[in-house]
Amino acid sequence: MSIRTEKVASLLQHEMGSILEKELPRSGGLVTVVAVKVTADLSIARFYVSIIGTEKQQVEVMAWLHEETRYLRKLLSAGIRHHFRRIPEVEFYEDRLYEKASRIEQLLREVRKTPEEHD
Repeated sequence: MSIRTEKVASLLQHEMGSILEKELPRSGGLVTVVAVKVTADLSIARFYVSIIGTEKQQVEVMAWLHEETRYLRKLLSAGIRHHFRRIPEVEFYEDRLYEKASRIEQLLREVRKTPEEHD
């Protein structure tokens, strides 16, 4: 990514994080905007979110994000309109890195607990 797209991604990540903090239903899990990837022409912003909660909460939050994409883009545009002529399209993706890291840690703990067998 160029310096410009990195700055745009950082601004979008901060703004969307603030929006989700206010707008997300409280019944869902904890949501964090982990990363934002912006296309070179700044037409599409892909938001990668991490959702900590039950599997049901994760599904509900992702469904809510997909249903409310247009509304969230409108709120995003209100917050950053003085920075852009055209607000990028918004796409949401679930980032499961936290779950993968937890699974790896669990496996490492299990390996350490089992006695090593030597021939």
